[in-house]
Amino acid sequence: AGPGSYTVGTMSERFDCHYCRDPLHGKKYVQKEGRHCCVKCFEKICANTCIECKKPIGADSKELHFKNRYWHDSCFRCFKCYTSLVNEPFMLRENNKVWCSNCTAAEDAPRCKGCFKPIIAGDQNVEYKKMVWHKDCFTCSQCKQVIGSGSFFPKGDDFYCVSCHEHKFAKTCAKCKNPITSGGLTYQEQPWHSECFICSNCKKQLGGKRFTAVEDQFYCVDCYKECVAKKCAGCKNPITAGFGRGTSVVNYEDESWHDYCFKCTKCARGLANKRFVCHNGKIYCAECPKRL
Repeated sequence: AGPGSYTVGTMSERFDCHYCRDPLHGKKYVQKEGRHCCVKCFEKICANTCIECKKPIGADSKELHFKNRYWHDSCFRCFKCYTSLVNEPFMLRENNKVWCSNCTAAEDAPRCKGCFKPIIAGDQNVEYKKMVWHKDCFTCSQCKQVIGSGSFFPKGDDFYCVSCHEHKFAKTCAKCKNPITSGGLTYQEQPWHSECFICSNCKKQLGGKRFTAVEDQFYCVDCYKECVAKKCAGCKNPITAGFGRGTSVVNYEDESWHDYCFKCTKCARGLANKRFVCHNGKIYCAECPKRL
């Protein structure tokens, strides 16, 4: 902004006002564009109008101008905070209003979705999907505690801290009854922590491994063979139904056999699903006892 282009003085020689023709001798006058005029005519005819207060800028007033717009120096203030902008940086915005640099920065800054106030340079903030918050305004929808730059879970228009999300949405482990926040597995439509789904004997995790369930207890293959499986009366090895060869089991009285081990003691004929004879604690086919 700069001063107006006219001169104010006191006439000592014979001159008349260019407009009203009143003599100017010994009176205060204004010279503008080569013409002399009295103060009254200047304010009525020649003076620029202040864009802020809409009043003429008189000869005794200090005038500031910018891009063919004029202000009293006392009117040249920030539209937002009313700080004087004489000798200060400014910006001309909509409706010909002048703004200081601070208010301009605040007005153009993104708005916090929490408090709706501007987020200015230097403020700590959180951004998510083109939305922005002051760090202290980004809070849990449930407990209202500040999430800030911590972990969170979005649910529609709401955001939850880890603790509240666990209690409100996470599945509960079938064993420890605590929330499953990540990972986990499902067995028989029930959720489990990976570290909770373990062998009842050796405590190794069973996720992704072969196992068997016995009366609500889980066993890996090795522990099932060692601790749970019945021993074959024929080969004396564990009967591990479901773990490879020997999926069928033959039970007779208090003993069990692999289906391929249940055979005639004399002729070795396989007897699974066939007639047999037990003689002196040994198994025979229907023909071999006749030859004893």
